[in-house]
Amino acid sequence: MLRYCSVKEKLSDRMCTDKSMDILSECSSVSRRKMITKKEILDAIHGKMIISCQAVEDEPLYVEEKSIMYLMARAAKQAGTPAIRTSSIRDVIAIKEETGLPVIGLVKIQYPGYEGYITPTMKEVDDLVAAGSDVVALDCTLRKRGDGSTVNEFIAQIKEKYPDIILMADISNYEEGINAWKCGVDIVGTTMSGYTDYTSKKDEPDYELMERLAKDTDIPIIGEGKIHYPDQAVKALQTGVWAIVVGGAITRPLEIAQRFQKAIEAGK
Repeated sequence: MLRYCSVKEKLSDRMCTDKSMDILSECSSVSRRKMITKKEILDAIHGKMIISCQAVEDEPLYVEEKSIMYLMARAAKQAGTPAIRTSSIRDVIAIKEETGLPVIGLVKIQYPGYEGYITPTMKEVDDLVAAGSDVVALDCTLRKRGDGSTVNEFIAQIKEKYPDIILMADISNYEEGINAWKCGVDIVGTTMSGYTDYTSKKDEPDYELMERLAKDTDIPIIGEGKIHYPDQAVKALQTGVWAIVVGGAITRPLEIAQRFQKAIEAGK
């Protein structure tokens, strides 16, 4: 019997990949036993920094044969993070096994006709739930969806299928944040600010968006996106958000190295 679908072992038979739903179904019974309540998750992350541990195809830390993100998550846990945000089914499973921390799970995939790529369809939601994601993150921008539905309809469908699910809405501006809140999501993250065609491309956190949403809604707002330095993390928390997420500045070594190289070149 498969004990947990361990991704730290050699995966010659392709266990724990996004395509192995038969294996995933066996893993999910273990994952479900580790689920914690919404209150426990929100209490744990309040005023803290969640660390995002992700590697997608074409990035140096992406390995086709197996996940290695559990190693990043191990370091993040040792540093004191209360939760991990990660993409892909195999990383959700591996990180939950390694750390025992709450996991915000998402799947990045680009479908024809969809402008958003973070958990865009019910298939990804189903897979994340089966993998034991404690929170499911999805694109809640007001961009085109390939199936013709609105994001409001998609949220309603998810909540009907999974009444107890904890949803994190990744949005890019104030209108989208308010819309997601009114649709009944549990958490709103400023994740997509600067990554849509209609938002500012400044290479810094959107403090104004964080502050406005924290003030005008009654659910936890998570400040995320372009938090590169510790002082920016502190400033983001001071806007009144519930918590923050930092990813690339900690867990993407190529991005970190490029930032150093850019500064050195600019100083010549």
